[in-house]
Amino acid sequence: MTTTEPTIPPTPPPSVWRDLLLDQLSFYWDFHLWPRLEGLTDTEYLWEPASPAWSVRAGADGVPRLEQEVPEPEVPPVTTIAWRMVHVGRDVFGRRARALFGPTDAPADADMFDARHWPEAPVTAAGGLAMLEEGYRSWQAGIAALDDESLLRPIGPKGLAYAEFPMAALVTHLGREAMAHGGEICLLRDLYRAQYAPSASATAG
Repeated sequence: MTTTEPTIPPTPPPSVWRDLLLDQLSFYWDFHLWPRLEGLTDTEYLWEPASPAWSVRAGADGVPRLEQEVPEPEVPPVTTIAWRMVHVGRDVFGRRARALFGPTDAPADADMFDARHWPEAPVTAAGGLAMLEEGYRSWQAGIAALDDESLLRPIGPKGLAYAEFPMAALVTHLGREAMAHGGEICLLRDLYRAQYAPSASATAG
């Protein structure tokens, strides 16, 4: 009598690089950036540490926009927490997530820099925090849905000049961007506290 051993489907290989990239981003968010944003007020969100300063301001049409110049000045102005929070949540994470993973209200051929993916720019701390969290969660979910093979594939036409770069290059770049801007947001909070709440600053030290 012959017996047939049950066929065991092969286990897909672990996505080592995907997991490492995801863990790095999640750890930074969970333990470094997001806890430091607790208690952010509208006044602090829009505080200008120097003059001039780039922020989120309403234009002549009354629509709030992120202040910037193209090309960027050789020495750009100091920015507010609002500017950096909108830039990270919307421009760094949000628009890329909507362009590459969806869903988006922008046209199907809109590239990952297209403002139509996410045009809003909140002028309140609550709005800025909500945008930052939504942008991060969307980008994190998009990465989590990839595997190592997907990370090695080119970004594609929506990457424009970076179309032939592997997806992994974009993931590492945006991680650096978020950590750099996030560190500056935390520093602005420290400076604000030192200037307007010296007793709290002395206690923290």
